[in-house]
Amino acid sequence: MSILLDLRQAVIHKVHNQDEDQLRSMIEGSIDGPEAALPGLGVMFEMMWKDMDAPAQTELVNSLHSHLKTITPGKLV
Repeated sequence: MSILLDLRQAVIHKVHNQDEDQLRSMIEGSIDGPEAALPGLGVMFEMMWKDMDAPAQTELVNSLHSHLKTITPGKLV
């Protein structure tokens, strides 16, 4: 019998027992890495977002908004 995990559970399962150095390494290895890593970062972002209070969420959105104003998106192929 095969076991099916959804993406969120698969990511959580993979990082569940990692220490802080291992988590940092996973995050840094995913930044500017293969696009296959992006869903994992999305799951991690979702976990953090759910634990933030409204002011922290607003600060994060403001930071993202400010950063997005400084970059020019590349062309879609």
